[in-house]
Amino acid sequence: QVQPVESGGGSVQAGGSLRLSCEFPDNVYSHRCVGWYRLPPGKEREGVAFMYTAGAEIYYADPVKGRFTISQDNVNNALVLQMNRLKNEDTAMYYCMAEEDRSTCMEARDTLGLPSTQIRFRYWGQGTQVTVSS
Repeated sequence: QVQPVESGGGSVQAGGSLRLSCEFPDNVYSHRCVGWYRLPPGKEREGVAFMYTAGAEIYYADPVKGRFTISQDNVNNALVLQMNRLKNEDTAMYYCMAEEDRSTCMEARDTLGLPSTQIRFRYWGQGTQVTVSS
């Protein structure tokens, strides 16, 4: 059983940056897909960034395109979310996920950015809080 651990959250002024890291006890590349989801206060869960590990195919939700970058930290065996030019709307609990099922990964890709997704992923982190003040 894999339990990734998120870190790097905190409070930041609008326009600032944060780097989230999701450390895996196993090889990140062993999972078919990985990604980041967030749960804003009083709102529903939404996927923000997603990638297939094999071909490095990357997808972003519209609100974060051009500002967020998902990548893999090979040194620390971690999934990274670099967040730049943060906005107040980015305030949320951020979770990383990993999945091996092809169909589940496809569904995650196709529903990225949509609220109230009911997709159940194989692996979830416990979350790290990001708070952006204006």
